Amino acid sequence: MYLHSLSIINYKNIVQADIDLSPKINCFIGVNGAGKTNILDAIYYLSYCKSHSNSIDSQNIFHEADFFVIQGSYLRNEQEEHIYCGLKRRQKKQFKRNKKEYERLSEHIGLLPLVMVSPSDNELINGGSDERRRFMDSIISQYDRPYLEVLIRYNNALQQRNALLKSNTTDDSLYEIWEEQMAIYGKEIYQKRMMFINEFLPIFRKYHELLSLGSEEVGLCYESTMQNGDAVQQLAASRERDRLLGFSSKGTHKDDLEMTLGDYPIKRVGSQGQNKTCLVALKLAQFDFLKKHGKITPILLFDDIFDKLDAFRVEQIIALVSEEHFGQIFITDTNRKHLDEILSKISQQIQIFVVEKGAIKTQNTLS
Repeated sequence: MYLHSLSIINYKNIVQADIDLSPKINCFIGVNGAGKTNILDAIYYLSYCKSHSNSIDSQNIFHEADFFVIQGSYLRNEQEEHIYCGLKRRQKKQFKRNKKEYERLSEHIGLLPLVMVSPSDNELINGGSDERRRFMDSIISQYDRPYLEVLIRYNNALQQRNALLKSNTTDDSLYEIWEEQMAIYGKEIYQKRMMFINEFLPIFRKYHELLSLGSEEVGLCYESTMQNGDAVQQLAASRERDRLLGFSSKGTHKDDLEMTLGDYPIKRVGSQGQNKTCLVALKLAQFDFLKKHGKITPILLFDDIFDKLDAFRVEQIIALVSEEHFGQIFITDTNRKHLDEILSKISQQIQIFVVEKGAIKTQNTLS
């Protein structure tokens, strides 16, 4: 699968752009703030129905404009797919596949598998547990539609229980309704996350070994309240405390995924370079996992990831992802000379774009 043309109107700082793309490597060069990341974010939006960097849709509209539109034409399983996304201020966004609007946005998730590697990935190590849960859930949801439905039902039950807690309701029977649902859906979420981690970990270790030359070993440890006994009993026992807190302190929405380097949490012992290597390996493993389970080669986005990596490691990554195993790749960078030196060693079709103040110019094609 690949994206062969992209059209953007009033998205972030891009007023208008129409781009024809290479099926293999596309590079966007420009200074910080020029709009390189916004192009990748628009591509991300077409896959996930949301921005990678800003979840408030209206804030992605260019300044005083009234709307934004993103359109992409893909070749998927030898068939043309046209995806349209439009948003007007104070209105519901529209998402269409081949001119037919979706009834629910969740129906679109997984159609266009995509993996994005960006500086914000550092939150997977240093951020809260919600970042790591989101990482697991976004991968599983792209190939397992029932999982996404279960996740939606669990979150609805959680919201209902939290509403009871905030209103200081004391009727136990009302809590029991939603706690029973949280326990049922939570168990399914836990089981599927465990199955995912068990299969994902060897792939993650394989890529980390390639990038680190086998100098260190990484691990993943899934921690869940489901491991502490009956979920219904845990929720019932925590009611009084949760009423004081105003939220549910037990459940799979509190699970975490700890990343380790050697025998210690990477959050505590990892250097900037070690963290970046770990995160790139994590995302390449995500790519492999989605390709295997979805039977479609995902699009791979690299947003300004070469900072804090040595030249050898950068060349390793580029050489690795330029292999036939990988499909269409998008790269942003600020240093044209640096990127040219790396790309000159690769025998793939490469399209170069220059981005200046939201305007995109096709520079040349390398092959």
